[in-house]
Amino acid sequence: RTSIGSIAAHLEAPSGSIYYRFASRDLLMASLWIRTARRSQQGALEAMAHPDVERAAVGAALHVVRWSRSHLTEARILMLYRREQLAAEWPGELGDELATLNRPLEEARHTFTRRLAAAGASANPTDVAFALVDVPFAAVRRSLVAGTAPPRRVDELVRLTCRTVLFGT
Repeated sequence: RTSIGSIAAHLEAPSGSIYYRFASRDLLMASLWIRTARRSQQGALEAMAHPDVERAAVGAALHVVRWSRSHLTEARILMLYRREQLAAEWPGELGDELATLNRPLEEARHTFTRRLAAAGASANPTDVAFALVDVPFAAVRRSLVAGTAPPRRVDELVRLTCRTVLFGT
């Protein structure tokens, strides 16, 4: 368990300056988790906006793998807790922020699902969530738990799964 004192020492900052901004260790950790989650979501949002739906789908699915590889420490932080767990256990002042954290991603996925339907691809919301969320997160989990970056082979497996589920190719 990391203390405010050890964080302050690592940052070479007085612990009082950390307590000034964050009333508790839990508030600091929750704020860090939220900031990291938002940063990790940005690339998926950008990928889903690509005009070509197949490139958008594959890009969004691969974003999780590539972001995890290039931000290993942050990805491991996100693996420590689930948003629902944080909302129940962490400081109440972050409740609204945690409750709405995934809203932009959910809205983008719904919009993307409609784009898939218009393009004649699988527009089943369960299929879309499986291809863009479940598969990529499952693909990186083992590596992140082990403290290692996902192997490059994972990219091809995620790409193949995404294309098969959504486009039948």
